[in-house]
Amino acid sequence: MSEAEQAPASAPEAAAAVLDALNATDSNGTAVLNATAKFVATAEGTALAYGSLVFMALLPIFFGALRSVNCSKSKNAADMPETITSRDAARFPIIASCTLFGLYLFFKIFSQEYINLLLSVYFFALGVLALSHTMSPLMCRIFPASLPNKQYQLLFTQGSGESKEEIVNYEFDTKNLVCLLISSVVGVWYLLKKHWIANNLFGLAFALNGVELLHLNNVSTGCILLGGLFVYDVFWVFGTNVMVTVAKSFEAPIKLVFPQDLLERGLEASNFAMLGLGDIVIPGIFIALLLRFDVSLKKNSRTYFYSSFLAYIFGLGLTIFVMHTFKHAQPALLYLVPACVGFPVVVALFKGELTEMFRYEESSPEEAGPKDDSSESEKKDQ
Repeated sequence: MSEAEQAPASAPEAAAAVLDALNATDSNGTAVLNATAKFVATAEGTALAYGSLVFMALLPIFFGALRSVNCSKSKNAADMPETITSRDAARFPIIASCTLFGLYLFFKIFSQEYINLLLSVYFFALGVLALSHTMSPLMCRIFPASLPNKQYQLLFTQGSGESKEEIVNYEFDTKNLVCLLISSVVGVWYLLKKHWIANNLFGLAFALNGVELLHLNNVSTGCILLGGLFVYDVFWVFGTNVMVTVAKSFEAPIKLVFPQDLLERGLEASNFAMLGLGDIVIPGIFIALLLRFDVSLKKNSRTYFYSSFLAYIFGLGLTIFVMHTFKHAQPALLYLVPACVGFPVVVALFKGELTEMFRYEESSPEEAGPKDDSSESEKKDQ
């Protein structure tokens, strides 16, 4: 969760593989960005850094889970979630391992400077879009009513006449353009300065979008995914030095960072504690699933969501404690997975709802859409 720490089926699946490919935990976050100077963090600086990382990790999980409820009901193509099935979950650790090892070979064979330059441009584009999507609901609230909000449509087609096929059909408005402009400014700031605040803005946006848009179709799939990544994380951290090597070489906003020397050097601090986005998004999508299960029960309580959310806090705190006790890299999922799965299961056993929880099934928007349309047409015929 510090020095060796790093970054939703199709493109989202590959992105999530990169997210979790870089989520080991080490004892001191200073050596990654400042390998030449040894820095001994004060107790106050360490407490502030790790406390801030825990707080930042909770933000995308909490708000991403809330937004995932609305996302699952959305009919807007841009907001459609990507549903992970049990087959996807079973392949996930293999994809993550191949991604991790591929990055390791790239950094060993090719120049780190040029690889990170390409990665910076790639994540600049992704970060601008992710941050713009994250800001959109807030912009809708604060956008002055006196300003005109014009509608736009970006349409790209192939062919003509009856054979015309839509390739891109994106609708947006003035509010979206303002979000895109602000996000682009942050992106340029990140490209030029690589400042830790810009990095965190992009990292938080990636994490929130991952929790919001990546949906597990049921609890069993979540258990398969977390169980597989549990083994994956333990193997690549304790079994080899691959993850640590990649984490130290990979320069991209796929981690949250906070300086341990902030009190001494202010915003120019450079000795960072780190938390990989994989340790946020992977447990986060499972916690978001439990919130949607709570909603499906049509009760006022959010028992499973809050129990798993508190379990995440406990698991993250335990990771930090063990890391500083043994002064050795720790795979955060080693502690987060048993906590985030075990706590809700115990609650379900206590309430007698374990069977109901594992029977809960989410259908993908593509599957749900046609059913709704057909039912509406049947009602009209009647």
